Amino acid sequence: MTSPDDRVDTPVALRVFRVVAALLGLAALIWIPVRSSDVAGFSLANFFSYFTVLSNVSAVVVFLVGGVVDPRSETFDKVRGAATTYMVITGIVYAVLLSNVDVQIQDAWTNSVLHRIVPVLIVLDWVLDPPRRRNSEFAPLVWLAFPVVYGVYSLIRGPVVDWYPYPFLDPRERGYGPLAIGLAVLVAAFLLIALAVDRVGELAASRRSRKHAASGLG
Repeated sequence: MTSPDDRVDTPVALRVFRVVAALLGLAALIWIPVRSSDVAGFSLANFFSYFTVLSNVSAVVVFLVGGVVDPRSETFDKVRGAATTYMVITGIVYAVLLSNVDVQIQDAWTNSVLHRIVPVLIVLDWVLDPPRRRNSEFAPLVWLAFPVVYGVYSLIRGPVVDWYPYPFLDPRERGYGPLAIGLAVLVAAFLLIALAVDRVGELAASRRSRKHAASGLG
């Protein structure tokens, strides 16, 4: 069934906004390894083992596809919701747990772009252009699959390379018992974030539908 919102083109200004946001995020992602290539201990494999980097890669892809191609499928709406969730997680976790932790970022501007600016931009995009169809009630749970897989990957890789991307994923000091409790709390918090992202999208979509109906598009 076609939604009335499907008949409304995404504004050109919003598509340009997405491309600019993508280029900003991409510039920060490229600059960090270029800037750190001669820094002792820097590892490209470790760089791509940060949740921040992976979530920003997803945001850049979503911004580029949304800006250049402008798909209106249900699948893309779900992918946008997932990327938005990951970026909100990135911003909140950084602000609460990592603002004073060395995460291999040498320049303040790249740190701000990846941890603050892109998260804000993707939430703004989600509000300005919410999903055109209602997500299933299980969508937030599906979105959490990546953070869970990422956590498992980090815990398996950590002992192999003797390196963990974040203190809350490092069992070497506190042991696996306290680590498991901390991760359970984080997963619960991530679920609340995913539910909030989904709800914000629903509210914004309802407001847009009412606006279109009032203007005769519904």
